[in-house]
Amino acid sequence: MKLGMVGLPNVGKSTLFNALTNVGAQSANYPFCTIEPNTGVVSVPDKRLEYLRDIYDPKKFTPASLTFSDIAGLVKGASKGEGLGNKFLGNIRDCDALIHVVRCFDDDNIIHVEGDVNADRDIETINLELIFADLEILSRRLEKAKKLKSGGNKEVEKEIALLSDLVKFMEDGNSARGFDFEGNGYKAERITLEKETPLLSLKPVIYAANMSENDFKDLDGNANYKAVLNIADKENSAVLPICAAFEETIGELETEDEKNEFLSELGLTESGIARIIRTGYDKLGLISYFTGGKDEVRAWTINKGDTAPVAAGKIHSDFERGFIRAEIVSYDDYVSVSGDMAKAKEKGVYRSEGKDYVVKDGDIVLFRFNV
Repeated sequence: MKLGMVGLPNVGKSTLFNALTNVGAQSANYPFCTIEPNTGVVSVPDKRLEYLRDIYDPKKFTPASLTFSDIAGLVKGASKGEGLGNKFLGNIRDCDALIHVVRCFDDDNIIHVEGDVNADRDIETINLELIFADLEILSRRLEKAKKLKSGGNKEVEKEIALLSDLVKFMEDGNSARGFDFEGNGYKAERITLEKETPLLSLKPVIYAANMSENDFKDLDGNANYKAVLNIADKENSAVLPICAAFEETIGELETEDEKNEFLSELGLTESGIARIIRTGYDKLGLISYFTGGKDEVRAWTINKGDTAPVAAGKIHSDFERGFIRAEIVSYDDYVSVSGDMAKAKEKGVYRSEGKDYVVKDGDIVLFRFNV
C-alpha cells in the first residue's frame, strides 16, 4: 500500500517526508525541488508486536510497513499541465491514499507561492486540480453511458443517475470523497466506480497541518489549523497537527530514551510521524494480525473483513489453498496470561476457527493447512 504526500511548494512536505523515512529528499526553498517522487518504506509502530518480541526473543522481527511517496509540489493549472501538473496527477493515481501537507505557519524566510499563508485557499488549490481532472473523466464516462442507454437497461440508468449527481456535486467545488454515496442510494455503484474509474478526489486523505513550534503548543490560537479542521469535517477526512521542525529534531536524536524525553517535554506520548503512519494504516482500511515463534515475530497486513483463509494467503498461497483451520488467541487475552499459551488453552481463550472466521486486528494466529 502506498501513501502519497502532496501539498503546495514550500509547505514542509519534503521535510516531513525526510523525518518519516530518513531518505533525505531535497527540501529546498523553491518550487518543484521534488520532481521525481522520492519513495521510502516505513515500519508501522505497534506496541503489541514489541510485546510479542519481548516474549519470544526471536531471531527475526518484522513489523508491518507502508510505502510513502513524496510527490512534487503542485500549483494552479496542474490539471491543464501547468508546472509539473501531468507528472503530479499521474503520481497521485499510483497512490492508495494521500497525506495532504498544509502550511499553517508564517515565516518570512520561507516563500509561499501565493505570497501569503491561507489554509482554505491552499487546500482548495490542490483539491480543485484533482476535481477538474476527475470531472474530465466522469464527463466522458457519462457521455458514453448515455449513448448505451437503450431498452430500459436498469444498470445503465443507475450509472447515468450516479454520474449525473456526482458531476453536479463536484462542479460546485466538492471533492468526490465528500459525496454521500450510500445516503443517495449508490452504495453498490460506488464499488463499481472505484474499480472502473478510480477518482483522484475520492482517495482517502489525511490533512497534516504543519505548524510552528509556538503554534503547535497552542492549537486553538491558530486560525489556519481551524480552517483545516472545518474542511476535513465536511469530507470525513482526518486532521493531524504536525510541527515539521519538531519531527526533524526527533529524527536526529539517537536513542529511544532521548526521543521519549523530548516528546515528554512537549506533553506528547508519540511523534507526529507515528501518528501519520497509524492514521494512514487506518484510512486504508488495514489491520494487522501476528505470528510468533523463536524464528520470527511478524505483523501481517490484511484488509478489515478478510476471512481466515484470505489472511493465511498473505503468508503463502498454499496456506489459503489448503486451509484447514486457524488457531487463535486475541492480543488482549494473550497479555492476560502473560504470553503463556498453555494458560491460554486452560482458560479457553485459545480457540480454533474455520474458514468463515473474520480475522480481528491483533489476533495472534497459527494456521493449519494441507496441500
